Amino acid sequence: MAEKITPMMEQYYKIKQQYPDAFLFYRVGDFYELFEDDAVKGAKLLELTLTHRSNKSAKPIPMAGVPHLAVDSYINTLVDKGYKVAICEQLEDPKKAQGMVKRGIIQLVTPGTVINDNPDQAKESNYLTSLCSNSQGWGLTYCDLSTGESYATHLTSWEMIVNELLSLQTRELVYGETLTSDKQIFLKKAGITLSQPVKLSKEHAEVSYVTQQLHNQLEIAATKQLLAYLLATQKRSLAHLQVTQSYEPNQYLQMSHIVQTNLELIKSAKTGKKMGSLFWLLDKTSTAMGGRLLKSWIERPLISLSEIKSRQLVVTALFDDYFSREKIIKQLQGVYDLERLTGRVALGSANARELLQLADSLAVVPEIINILANSKNEVLNDFAQKIDPLKGIHDLIVKTIVENPPLSTKEGGIIKAGVSSQLDRYRDAMMNGKKWLADMANSEREKTGINNLRVGYNKVFGYYIEVTNSYKDKVPLDRYMRKQTLTNAERYITVELKEHEALILEAQDYSTDLEYELFTNLREDIKKYIPALQKLAKQLSSLDVLSTFSLLSEQNNYVCPQFSQDSSAINIVNGRHPVVEKVMSDEEYIPNDVKMDEQTNIFLITGPNMSGKSTYMRQLALIIIMAQMGCFIPADSAVLPIFDKIFTRIGAGDDLISGKSTFMVEMSEANIALKNATKRSLILFDEIGRGTATYDGMALAGAIIKYLHDKVGAKTLFATHYHELTDLDQELAHFKNIHVGATQENGHLIFLHKILPGAADQSYGIHVAQLAGLPTKVLREATHMLKQLEKHSDNQAAFSDEQLDLFGSSDQHKMSDEEQDVLTQIKNLYLNEITPLQVMQLVANWQDELKNKE
Repeated sequence: MAEKITPMMEQYYKIKQQYPDAFLFYRVGDFYELFEDDAVKGAKLLELTLTHRSNKSAKPIPMAGVPHLAVDSYINTLVDKGYKVAICEQLEDPKKAQGMVKRGIIQLVTPGTVINDNPDQAKESNYLTSLCSNSQGWGLTYCDLSTGESYATHLTSWEMIVNELLSLQTRELVYGETLTSDKQIFLKKAGITLSQPVKLSKEHAEVSYVTQQLHNQLEIAATKQLLAYLLATQKRSLAHLQVTQSYEPNQYLQMSHIVQTNLELIKSAKTGKKMGSLFWLLDKTSTAMGGRLLKSWIERPLISLSEIKSRQLVVTALFDDYFSREKIIKQLQGVYDLERLTGRVALGSANARELLQLADSLAVVPEIINILANSKNEVLNDFAQKIDPLKGIHDLIVKTIVENPPLSTKEGGIIKAGVSSQLDRYRDAMMNGKKWLADMANSEREKTGINNLRVGYNKVFGYYIEVTNSYKDKVPLDRYMRKQTLTNAERYITVELKEHEALILEAQDYSTDLEYELFTNLREDIKKYIPALQKLAKQLSSLDVLSTFSLLSEQNNYVCPQFSQDSSAINIVNGRHPVVEKVMSDEEYIPNDVKMDEQTNIFLITGPNMSGKSTYMRQLALIIIMAQMGCFIPADSAVLPIFDKIFTRIGAGDDLISGKSTFMVEMSEANIALKNATKRSLILFDEIGRGTATYDGMALAGAIIKYLHDKVGAKTLFATHYHELTDLDQELAHFKNIHVGATQENGHLIFLHKILPGAADQSYGIHVAQLAGLPTKVLREATHMLKQLEKHSDNQAAFSDEQLDLFGSSDQHKMSDEEQDVLTQIKNLYLNEITPLQVMQLVANWQDELKNKE
């Protein structure tokens, strides 16, 4: 006979069927419970105690629970691991419910929709992405639910989609079509949750509003799909969703996620942390929203000269007006995250303290306007005229909310006196009731002679009179009714006390309910101003970033770059790598020029490892990115063209997501540049061809250089240790050799870190190995082998034979191995590195080796 399912579990199973791919947090009293497989898996992931429901049953139900007050941290833990959580709430007061308490899903929290309040992530965006496809290509839309911003584009290949997904670091993708196994594997390795689209049962105003500026049908479809998913999962107002902005990737300086990683724009390639990146250097913003805007500017520099100059004008104005800039920065430090506060208002999750943060932020705005308006710079004056201080919202909040409200919005203590006459009457009743209780306690002490009689309250018994056991004989039992016995005291009630209790508690309940109603009404009133608040947030965050650019320009000696649209020439005087310059402590950074005229497209850079070739290449890219962001740059002066794309091949490493080897990654990245670069692009190739056999690699590198020269025409910096390639300057008209200077003193290599014309005379590889601390024996052997290789380099056959016998010539084989070893050590001995005593010890060791052989 099948076991009977309880009504509660029947309700649970019915709701769970609707959300099979999510953890169901089922509210029971003060806890959210997990059952069945959710409990087993959740207990392990969340480190919860696994218990069982219906223990006497033949099949007890696994169960685990979390307190409702701490549920957010548990939900965030699961979502961070890529899971979804359905929150099932009690929809009615259990005390008033008839039969089973009604429950329903109030929100589905997913990786792409979670709103994290962690201050450490305040400058991070969390994107939900939607993808649609047809025979014409792909439509892609992404949205940050916390701010309501959304953007849409249309793409023509899966490779372009992968680049967008990885560049955005999206957490979740909504896509309904079947994906091939390799695409599914990619999403899994990239940590992207794949979710199915949801169909809406009715029309929603948000859909027509958000899509109003879109014209491409793929973009419209992707945006509608995203909105349907948000409406279905959030189950609440989304009034803060902004009009979706359509963009083309070629509207910005295009850089793949690989380029962004190689150039360490947002985080260090080694550590994955912010420290050591361009974002780390530039992020001196005063607000969280300013930090997020800065990051988006770094990832998408401009290609429109007019837009670049518009930013430059404000940076220059703030640079010239020191006092105004410093006052603005100080005022911005008092501005909270207006974008996310506005989002919380729209979602109905903002509490009273957050509304006060909104008011405090708005209180700063008139002062900022005043500073800008009083500046002698017209650019700042114009900026001031565009800002609306929204004083009405500030005044409304300040007049309504008390100065130090509680976190909870449902327990009272939020609304100021004078806001509601009815609320004031309830409060008066409560105050009078408490005074009546105090008076009653005093009166009863006098009547009974019980000096320590007191009136107390708890949720179980309400108000009561407490008398210690030592005074029990004085209790007037004709008026007092015993309610509870304690170890050392008795508790009583009276008819009069219960009557006043009803009045007091009724006023308290009504007061709390009315306060919550007044608070939610205030929040609804603020919703009407959401577009104006979002516009203000964009203005303040932009001012924040531009003020930061100005401050850094002064502190770090940056200059305003000039642009030439009619010329492809690069003319940077004493350019510096902005991040390396900042982290250097003991040494002064050595600046270098980058001068590539109209007739020069390729610089072949030779020189030792560690000498600065890669730094020089990255330096140029970062200067270009900063310039096209509208920021000043680390140089004495610069005239630049507007670049459309940047391609890099820097560093060696396997692509773990796609499963490609180091050399395959190298060739793939080179191929992307060769196929997609234009004459307006910048290409940085570092050590192309080193991942295969010497002559294969050299041939590939030479062929790539010729293709770039003859077919592409992009400005290219090509670093190599293949010195044979330097001869290309004899046949390629737009090709020049440059090298990083280095010199030897007393057998030691000294880097000059200066870029000089012409090719380097050698690579100094063994000297760099010496600096790295390789054993002396290894260095000696390497020196000997290098001489042997160089000796036969002009004869391929001899070189091939030498590969079979790198350790000696035919004459040397007449000696014993021990004799040859001693002779080799003597030849390669660096006398300047050792003391006379060490020389004597070496001679003694050699003598022992030869005697032992005999």
